[in-house]
Amino acid sequence: MTQYQSDVQAVAALKEAYQKLTSEIGKVVIGQEDTVRLLLTAIFCQGHCLLVGVPGLAKTLLIHTISEALDLEFNRIQFTPDLMPSDILGSETLDNERQLKFVKGPIFANIILADEINRTPPKTQSALLEAMQEYAVTVAGKKYTIGRPFFVLATQNPIEQEGTYPLPEAQLDRFMFMVTLDYPSYRAEVDIVKNTTSAQKYQVQKQVSGEELLAFQQLIRKVPVADNVVEYAVKLVHKTRPNTELSDALTQKYLEWGAGPRASQNLVLAAKCNALLNGKFSPDIEDVQAVALPILRHRVVRNFKAEAEGVSVEAIIQKLL
Repeated sequence: MTQYQSDVQAVAALKEAYQKLTSEIGKVVIGQEDTVRLLLTAIFCQGHCLLVGVPGLAKTLLIHTISEALDLEFNRIQFTPDLMPSDILGSETLDNERQLKFVKGPIFANIILADEINRTPPKTQSALLEAMQEYAVTVAGKKYTIGRPFFVLATQNPIEQEGTYPLPEAQLDRFMFMVTLDYPSYRAEVDIVKNTTSAQKYQVQKQVSGEELLAFQQLIRKVPVADNVVEYAVKLVHKTRPNTELSDALTQKYLEWGAGPRASQNLVLAAKCNALLNGKFSPDIEDVQAVALPILRHRVVRNFKAEAEGVSVEAIIQKLL
């Protein structure tokens, strides 16, 4: 009974932390409530997030504000065509005694803002893969562990083509969510202009510590899930794979490749977090559906027929749901 009471208190603490964070972030970033929710869900689930949107939608500001609201070490990496892997990971240099010494790069922090990640060549993009999956980097044959919590929050501009390099599917799969940002509403944009053109600046207060965040991540892992919910998540992912026993007719017609097992894992994890944030102690199918689009949209590949007919990935996933 005592353990049950402590778990109930932990769930209440998670919800309170989420409300504090959204309130604090909302004082700086206006009109992006759904995006903030997905970003915080990824952080609570120990996942990485990719934000895609046209310039001026406060992608960088949003991530920077979240880092200020969390009591964690934050580093920003501006990705450019001439960026090298050593600029991210670090390198070995000679010290005063002519001994090789490893100088850590900006990847050694809790929150990494990978700004305009598609502006650097694949060789440099791949420098993030080991860190995102194994929370470690290997330099000159030696492995260096990255402290937890650790998140990569990346931004990408979808409309610029010159000087950009599409992210490989292997790297896209490392991101728990791909979140697309839309233009703000008229009323939200009026508030944005008022806030950003005045002399008043709001100082973001720290709301959640690293220890609390690690505890929340463990709590989400402990949330029980009914078999039918897990089966629904796995079946949904299988439906995206052409030429399999569970593939949908829509999949056969419009998709070249489907999502892998990591999508199923992320669906269940994110559904657990979504359930807790909504006051439930176990996720249901609606929680899986609530997080399915940002988890699947970057893990499926359309074929030529879908592109020719103008059928979007989002439309295909919505029909599969």
